[in-house]
Amino acid sequence: MHKLIHMLARGLALIGGIVLVALIAITAISILGRAGATVAYNEFVESNLGFLAEALIASGIGPVNGDFELVEIGIAFAIFCFLPWCQLTGGHATVDLFTSALPARVNRFLIFFWEVVLSLAIILIAWRLGVGMSDKMRYGETTFLLQLPVWYGFAASFAASIAASLIAVYVAAMRGAEFWTGRDLLADSRGAGA
Repeated sequence: MHKLIHMLARGLALIGGIVLVALIAITAISILGRAGATVAYNEFVESNLGFLAEALIASGIGPVNGDFELVEIGIAFAIFCFLPWCQLTGGHATVDLFTSALPARVNRFLIFFWEVVLSLAIILIAWRLGVGMSDKMRYGETTFLLQLPVWYGFAASFAASIAASLIAVYVAAMRGAEFWTGRDLLADSRGAGA
């Protein structure tokens, strides 16, 4: 079971990374296009280097149409893709200023408790994403520039949030087992700073 959960979390993180790299490329291309258009329509360039301005304008240089819409959808999806890996590896930021002096059993209980709370929060978010997706589907709302159905972004994030919910429940159960047995069952149960 752990191997399957690990593969799912890692696969989602890789997909999230690919999406993030694509979004970076889209943003960079859009910025370069916007800068090129600024140069092309610059009064000095038009009057003194008309051939350059005409060439740039003829090339269709400009920002990527709907770049912010794509980034908005993609970032939400990427976050939900990274969440399971962070959950599984104990990568969430923790502050143990006061708890480091507590006995190991108390710390295990606190880790277990907060994993349960986080699992419930992720499940709540997944549920509300599902409700939001069905609302967007029913109303047929689209993005402003690209006219993409808004529910596409909700659906992608919802699918990743379902996986995040499953992994969060698994991690909470494992942290509970760690508390009861006193043994480390997951690779890292001490958080991102360990």
